[in-house]
Amino acid sequence: MGKILKTLLYGGDISLSLLETTDIVNTAIEYHKLSPLAAAALGRTMTAVAFMASSMKNEDDKLSVTITGDGVGGQIVVCSDSALHIRGYIENPQADLPLNKFGKLDVAGCVGKRGRISVVKNLGLKEPYTGSCHIISGEIAEDFASYYTFSEQQPTGMALGVKIGKDLSCVGAGGVVLQPMPGATEESIDKAEKLLSEFSQVSSMIEDGGLDGVVEKFFKGETFEEYTPVYKCNCSKEYVDKVLITLGEKELYDSVKKDGKIEVVCHFCPKKYTYLKEDVDALLGKNG
Repeated sequence: MGKILKTLLYGGDISLSLLETTDIVNTAIEYHKLSPLAAAALGRTMTAVAFMASSMKNEDDKLSVTITGDGVGGQIVVCSDSALHIRGYIENPQADLPLNKFGKLDVAGCVGKRGRISVVKNLGLKEPYTGSCHIISGEIAEDFASYYTFSEQQPTGMALGVKIGKDLSCVGAGGVVLQPMPGATEESIDKAEKLLSEFSQVSSMIEDGGLDGVVEKFFKGETFEEYTPVYKCNCSKEYVDKVLITLGEKELYDSVKKDGKIEVVCHFCPKKYTYLKEDVDALLGKNG
C-alpha cells in the first residue's frame, strides 16, 4: 500500500501533499515485468495520478490519464477511482535507454518531449470533464504541473521520483505537491517555491526514511490527513463478458473456430480470461 499525507502550510495559504508509492510501483513491476526505465516513467505517472485521485469526493468518481509521447516507452495509461485503487500500464514495458547526462534514468527519453497528457474525470455529471496539455519536458512532474496550470487554472509545484535498486525492484517512490490556495500571499508562494527545491531527490528521501522521515525533517508538528492508495485492478469476468457480447455472435464463434478459444488479457494486471466454445454458448444463452 502507499500513503498520502495532506495539510495546509503558512496559515492556510499553501496546500501540501506528500506521497509514498513504493509498493504501488513494485506491484506494477511485478505485473508488467518492467525495465527500470519503464518502471520510473510509469511509477512517476501513477504517483501523480494518486495525487489527482485523492481530491475526488464521490464514491463513483473515476479518473483516467493518458500520456501519448514520442519516446521509446510509448503510451502510458493510468486510472484510479475515488477509493484510490490505482492501476496502469506502459506500452513498451521493456523500454531501455542509456542513462542521461546526469547519470539518471532517461525518463524524458522514455516518455518523449512531444505529445500530450489527456485527463478524463467522471465526476457524476452529465458529461465527463476532459482536459489536456502538451508535454513540455517528458520528466512527468513538470508536465503534470503544466497540466494543472493551463487546464485547471491551478498553479502547482510538483516533485516526483522513482528509485530502482540493484535487484530491479523499487526502493523508493513518491512525490511532493504544493498548490497555493485562493488569496495566498506572495510571501507564502515564495516560501513554497523554496520548499519544493528541497525535494529534487525525493525518491532517495523516501528510501532512507519513508514519509515519516520527510515529515520529521521538514514538517514536524504539522497535522496531516492520511489516505491509502493501492495498486488494484478492477477487471472481472462479468466485465469481460459484457465486452465480448458487444462483438456479436458471428465474430465470437469465428474466433473460437479459428483459435479453439478466445483469450482476453487485462492491460492492467496479469489476469487472463479464457472462453471455449461452451463458454461462448453460455455467454449467448445457448447452453440448453
